[in-house]
Amino acid sequence: MVLAYGGLRWGELSGRRPIDVDVRRARLEVRQTVVMDKGYQRVEAPKDYEHRSIPFPGFLLDPLRVQVAGRAPEASVLFGARTRTWLRNRSFRDGWFDPAADSIGQPGFTPHELRHTATSLAVQAGANVKAVQRMLGHASAAITLDVYADLFDDDLDTVAVALDRAALQTDVGNMWAKSPDRLRVEPSRNEETPGEPGVSARDPSGI
Repeated sequence: MVLAYGGLRWGELSGRRPIDVDVRRARLEVRQTVVMDKGYQRVEAPKDYEHRSIPFPGFLLDPLRVQVAGRAPEASVLFGARTRTWLRNRSFRDGWFDPAADSIGQPGFTPHELRHTATSLAVQAGANVKAVQRMLGHASAAITLDVYADLFDDDLDTVAVALDRAALQTDVGNMWAKSPDRLRVEPSRNEETPGEPGVSARDPSGI
């Protein structure tokens, strides 16, 4: 769930420690990442733009609070049952993730794809490209747009709907929407109306 709603990379999730979980602010701090090197795990500092604070939805607060309870500040939040240290991607997939994906008809689905799920959910919730960039830890908003351009294309339709709704909530919007007759331009008093006496505005005698 943290992957699907936080958009973390696997190494960033695996490297979470209790001190990285701020339950008061509902934030996950990305201060380190766990990488695999020739079968061994190594802890590294993230790149400057990957070092970030990620908000998480309220329904994850209690599960995370339980997960960190009683753990040392520098211990791993997610840990292997045997090693009790950083959870490996392969162990996570073999032990739970892959069978769960198979059971819902999505064989081959990977934990990294939940990062794309998080992006889609954030955009649907109204997040702009800069907010999504910060959540994902991209170096620039241009990278975010290159990868997820199709998601932001739908923003144009959303903007049009929002503008329409906002206009109808104003007096001006209601006037134009409910009174189509107001779109008709009334003839000038100085213009001659067919069937009625009057002087054309173009007639010098009318000056």
